Amino acid sequence: MDYFECHKNYKQNQLFGRYITLSQIESVLQSLSIHPESKGYSVQNRPLYQFDLGNGEFKVLLWSQMHGNEGTTTKALFDFIAFLQSDDSLAVALQQRFQFRILPMVNPDGAEAYTRVNANQVDLNRDSVDLSQPESRFLRAAFDEFQPNLAYNLHDQRTIFGAGNTGNPATVSFLAPAFNEERTINTVRTQAMNVIVAINEELQKHIPNQVGRFDDGFNLNCIGDRFTNLGVPTVLFEAGHYPNDYYREYTRKMIFIALISGLKHIYENDIVDNKNELYLQIPQNNAVFYDFIYKNIKINYDGKEIITNFAAQYREELINGNIEFNAYICEVGALEGKLGHFSYNAHKMRYSDGKNDIPNIDEKADFYLENNIKFVNGVKI
Repeated sequence: MDYFECHKNYKQNQLFGRYITLSQIESVLQSLSIHPESKGYSVQNRPLYQFDLGNGEFKVLLWSQMHGNEGTTTKALFDFIAFLQSDDSLAVALQQRFQFRILPMVNPDGAEAYTRVNANQVDLNRDSVDLSQPESRFLRAAFDEFQPNLAYNLHDQRTIFGAGNTGNPATVSFLAPAFNEERTINTVRTQAMNVIVAINEELQKHIPNQVGRFDDGFNLNCIGDRFTNLGVPTVLFEAGHYPNDYYREYTRKMIFIALISGLKHIYENDIVDNKNELYLQIPQNNAVFYDFIYKNIKINYDGKEIITNFAAQYREELINGNIEFNAYICEVGALEGKLGHFSYNAHKMRYSDGKNDIPNIDEKADFYLENNIKFVNGVKI
């Protein structure tokens, strides 16, 4: 299957970039001729939508944007929905084999404000036991009513993560969540691991050594751990960074491929096979990246000239309805074991910023090096 051509054909171009809101997905739902049910309302009275596709016996529950500022998987999910509605032979087969319950945006208030939390400042992924929020209760009600055979929990992850010690960013990461403190691998987790192994085999063709695996520390308040604890194989998807893809459009394509390839594997195979060792060979996520690293910078510190390094990280800031990537200095020092998505060796050139001429934490990454080399918002211009 030519996944790239397939994605090109079904990509929903109305959804673009990092700021994905309820009004945008309502427009796409209308264009796809889908009429979702409102099954409740958010804290700020926005509708919480769900809809079903397919008429097969194997039930898959998919939800996205329970963290409002994580919209990459929402984009890919709508590309996948458009594919499912097509007359492609695989799409027809998937609709016959599976029944999909889709919750396209669990946290519409957080999406509007571009925050991880909901309007009550609650992380919905830490509310699976208390169910204190209307959005949490909506997701749990969909789960209880549908009784899925498999759950897909769709998220974004920060640019800080690398795929183990490969030196590459973790463009996509996965987790088969634990169901107990001992992190026992039972039949339920094995089924989720098998799906992840199948997805990884396909993704390695497109992003070799750029797939990671999240740590499986147990927290029953996390929704994936809770659903696994309740006996449903759950796969956590994390859309991460691909070089120079801060809008995550290439990553979006990888999530689209992951969604289809995992289901294609289930359609063609028995998911009770044990591929746990292959799952555990996927390199674990490692927090090693900064967006910018500047090496061998000369500064005057306490009257002495020293050579040091510093790093800067983008903050995604919602300004006038747009997400702006603003780089701030976040660490100064040796930066041992750290990597940069962008790295610059100053070769002992002097740093200046028109203030105190020392890189300070939380200051904008606007500065000069010798010979009038200028950096604005972290980037050399």
